[in-house]
Amino acid sequence: MKRLRCVIMRGGTSKGVFFHENELPQDPDRRREVILRVFGSPDRRQIDGLGGADILTSKVAIIGPPSRRDADVDYVFGQVGITEPVIDFGTICGNLSAAVGPFAIDEGLVRVKEPFTQVRIFCPMVGRYLTAEVEVRDGKAVYEGTFRIDGVPGTGSRISLDFADTAGLITGELLPMGRAKDTLYVEGVGRIEVSVVDAATVVAFVRAADLGLRGAETPDEIEADKTLMEGLERIKRQVAQLANLTQRSPLLPMVAMVQEPVQWKTFATGEIVRAEQVDVLSKVYAAGMMHKAYPVTGCVATGAAAMIEGTIVNEILSERWKGREELVIGHFSGMIPIEVAGEGKGPEFSLRKAVVYRTARRIMEGWVYV
Repeated sequence: MKRLRCVIMRGGTSKGVFFHENELPQDPDRRREVILRVFGSPDRRQIDGLGGADILTSKVAIIGPPSRRDADVDYVFGQVGITEPVIDFGTICGNLSAAVGPFAIDEGLVRVKEPFTQVRIFCPMVGRYLTAEVEVRDGKAVYEGTFRIDGVPGTGSRISLDFADTAGLITGELLPMGRAKDTLYVEGVGRIEVSVVDAATVVAFVRAADLGLRGAETPDEIEADKTLMEGLERIKRQVAQLANLTQRSPLLPMVAMVQEPVQWKTFATGEIVRAEQVDVLSKVYAAGMMHKAYPVTGCVATGAAAMIEGTIVNEILSERWKGREELVIGHFSGMIPIEVAGEGKGPEFSLRKAVVYRTARRIMEGWVYV
């Protein structure tokens, strides 16, 4: 039996196991095997490991010294399969990214500057950068604060994350299909319009109404509809083939069902959110299940889609929003704002700014036994 030092951290609405790069085997196959054992995968409950049996809690972050001179640390993210013995290292997790800066600061990997330290994060698996700004006191990251994000109880210190460098992250193209909108024929669904956008991740946007949704449904209600879930999976697979994603990531694209806002109750607390509080309502299907909050990478893609003329998201947004930089997205657990800016039309659109604010928390540190 071997023990490995690790830290469990929450980043945004996700939770993951953080390792120093040199704590894990260098051989890719052996590393994958060890991480699967750490999480207890494959097993629906992940009962024999640290995984939380949910897409939001089955995540690993590997932090190492920078491979680029203009970065502070390298960050490799892995989405660990729950029922399948797979790990997808080909993407980044926007929510968990919020914990990378605090981890690097607390572990002494970067030189700190009070009261705020900027951490330049390079993601070698996708070749892009993130910039995090973290509050610091007495040489350590500050976790206590008054900033609140929906989907997480309590408050914390605000962390800013800029994803402006992530346009075309997975496919190399902001619009992988070459157009702002396409019409597909999907078995079991029929003809459906879809907008595919690659910014921080790849998201296929469809109208919620085209799938029979009204807007107030809970994730449990949607997952109980087997026909709908099968339809979402078929949309995902067809877009993956058309956008050449099958060899890049088994989990992409996410499918987002978007619509004009309505009043709804949040999933976790039952709090009422009024239609006028948000600009667009969106529900995300990913990894075979409904995302209980909203992925930050999906938030970046939604922000980019909002600004690209002709996309389904752009068409849904009210004239009230257009021209502003802050977009507020409604989701199962509440709201998530993003500050987004850019210029150009269609495939020529350039993403200049994509800032999301999150909180993070260091939950435990110690050893996991393999």
